[in-house]
Amino acid sequence: MSTPMGGPALFIGTDTAYVALARPRLDPADPEVREAAEQAGVSPEEFAGPGTVWALMWEQENGEGGGFELPGLRDAEAEDFADRLLAELSFESGPFTVGAGEVLHVQAYPAGDGCRFVSTITPPEGEELAPVTLDIPGVDADALRADLEEFRGSLA
Repeated sequence: MSTPMGGPALFIGTDTAYVALARPRLDPADPEVREAAEQAGVSPEEFAGPGTVWALMWEQENGEGGGFELPGLRDAEAEDFADRLLAELSFESGPFTVGAGEVLHVQAYPAGDGCRFVSTITPPEGEELAPVTLDIPGVDADALRADLEEFRGSLA
C-alpha cells in the first residue's frame, strides 16, 4: 500500500481506527505542494524533502488522532516489523505482540475470521504527545496479509 502522496505505507485497522507506518513522498510538481511551499517561503523541492523519513500516524474511532516523524527508522526495520506481523498472523501460538522499536507495540488477537488489535503508541522523547492505547476493531486477516505483502514489495 502507498500513501496518497506516494511512498510505502502500512495501515493496520479500519477507516475509523488505525495505526499507520508511512514514508510519504511528496511530488514537488503537485500544485498543492507548490502552494504550500510558497506559503512556507521555500522552494517546492525543499518543501517536499527527500521522501526518506518515516512517520507513525493513528486515528481513534472518536476521530482523535496524531502522528510524529521517525527520522531514525530505516526501510529494513519497517520491513522487519511487517515480516514479523505477517509471520504471526496465523495465530498458531495464540495472541501475540509485535513491536516497532520503542514507539509502537501491536497486540493481536483472533476475532472470528479476522483479528483485532490493541496498539500502544509511545511518542519519542521531544514529542509533546502523551502515550496512546488504541483499540482497533475486527480486521480481515486475509486482507491484512495481502496489505503486508504489498507493503513489503513497495520497499524493494
